Amino acid sequence: MFVFTTKVSKTKLAAIVTLLIAAVVLVAALAAAKANAPEEADPLDGQSNDSRVAFLAQYGWDVNAEPVQTQTVAVPKEDSEAFSRYNALQKSQGFDLTAYAGQQAMRYVYEILNYPEADKPVYATIFVCQGKIIGGDVTDTAPDGKMHGFAKP
Repeated sequence: MFVFTTKVSKTKLAAIVTLLIAAVVLVAALAAAKANAPEEADPLDGQSNDSRVAFLAQYGWDVNAEPVQTQTVAVPKEDSEAFSRYNALQKSQGFDLTAYAGQQAMRYVYEILNYPEADKPVYATIFVCQGKIIGGDVTDTAPDGKMHGFAKP
């Protein structure tokens, strides 16, 4: 059997105990600060009208705060040429509707108030499934208008 002994002065012992107490206090303070820190908002949260309007504002769009249309839609189960083209637009902006094939989604349509040089209404459509924004587009209703992603042209 081995016995290990050491001689520590009272000054060194007091310093060690003080450092240990300081470390415990620091860890407790950091844990409390993290617990009290505000939660970051999910940029794809689509549960509330305010969160959807804020989502569009990220792209620089000022919209009428109340949607002009709200409806339940089904994401197609079957692939078609039209769905493939629309989903290509979604993929270009980081979404992919194929993961939601066959599911119900809410479609919210907002009138855009600051679309550059628009003489006809322009609308932003947002699709929400299970509280998350899963895609959408901006549609210019002028005769030569186009549909594009959320980013400003």
